[in-house]
Amino acid sequence: MSGAGLPGPEGWRRAPGKEPHWDVEPGPAGIKRIYYTLVVGNTLAASLIWGINTIFLLDAGLSNLEAFAANAFFTAGMVLFEVPTGVVADLRGRRTSFLLGTVTLAASTALYVLLWRLGAPFWQWAVVSLLLGLGFTFFSGATEAWLVDALQATGFDGQLESVFARAQVFGGLAMLTGAIGGGYLAQITNLGVPFVVRASVLMLMFLVALLLMRDIGFTPRRDGHPLREIRTIVSNSVEYGWRVPAVKYLMLAAPFSAGVAIYVFYALQPHLLDLWGDQEAYGIAGLVAALVAGSQVAGGLLAPVVRRLVTRRTTAILVAAAAGTVAVFAIGLVPDFWVVVALITLWGLAFTAAGPIQQAYLNDMIPSSQRATILSFASLMGSSGGIVAQPALGRSADVWGYPASYLLSAGISALALPFVYLSRRQNAPADFRRGEPAAPA
Repeated sequence: MSGAGLPGPEGWRRAPGKEPHWDVEPGPAGIKRIYYTLVVGNTLAASLIWGINTIFLLDAGLSNLEAFAANAFFTAGMVLFEVPTGVVADLRGRRTSFLLGTVTLAASTALYVLLWRLGAPFWQWAVVSLLLGLGFTFFSGATEAWLVDALQATGFDGQLESVFARAQVFGGLAMLTGAIGGGYLAQITNLGVPFVVRASVLMLMFLVALLLMRDIGFTPRRDGHPLREIRTIVSNSVEYGWRVPAVKYLMLAAPFSAGVAIYVFYALQPHLLDLWGDQEAYGIAGLVAALVAGSQVAGGLLAPVVRRLVTRRTTAILVAAAAGTVAVFAIGLVPDFWVVVALITLWGLAFTAAGPIQQAYLNDMIPSSQRATILSFASLMGSSGGIVAQPALGRSADVWGYPASYLLSAGISALALPFVYLSRRQNAPADFRRGEPAAPA
């Protein structure tokens, strides 16, 4: 084949004006395939330790308070580094940000294994947990912004919900594989092996992104000054996020919903082992992540159906938040293992079915040039809640037990509901199906 603009493989097109080299630029189908590949690889790597992370920390000699304080330092790292890594995404590109994330996360994961082997003191866990947070902030906002900008630049005219929902299904399958595999790998070897495998998969994802990922529909501002860009990002976060009421109220809900969800997920590992009666049944602990992964797959499949059933996106978000709160409250009340397993499934399904809808709702209210910034700021708001909630709830588990900590978690997560309702009250055009008129204020 020769000549500018001739079709390449399905979903790809040759970029014009690139003679004599073949510099292929993906079309919408190719962009989606790359995004799904990144989601699957990253989720697989991350989920290998999700089912055993809390048990790993407790096995290293930390108390519940210290274990969840270490997790709080991780979320603090996400808060501290969201804006600086957003500068990297804007000045050096979304691809560069993703590559830095894989390297940083792989290195800090390896350091976790070293601390576990050495029986390190808490302050060292705190430092490395901050580095883990740094690694994840390179991903947050940048990868999603890369997808949306590239789809718009290549003429995508479909619904964003469908893309996010399919990514959630693929991610859920990867999480299911990683969670079950990581749990049973720890059971037949030791708790450190899943962390080593995770670091290896992340380095593989570095190579995949290096070969496939390109900034499309976005031009990095390589001549910008970092400090000036940080001020600009903060200003844009206020202008296009905080000063847009529908966005602001959704962000204010995040510390109570996302912040508490981190504790709920990780505390389920030792709580299920308590209910099961075997503290070394690591495969059972991995069941938590597997259940959430299965819910994620089901939720991704249900999201387009739910979107067709409701006129307003905030309807789905509100119902999901309320159902999740009720499920967490019931987990704290019920002492039966199998009933709690069913409640975990309900909790996971509630959030995952509405997840793609909330992503699309936010993206439709954010200008392209500020997309990575606002998405990172939204992630920052959720992480900020985890900084306070995790050690506090971990301490409550030390003093009163895991069931009482879940009752407290439900009370805190319920505080998100009024803010979602206030976002709904703004009647933002993004809240409605295309062609549907906005409701009167």
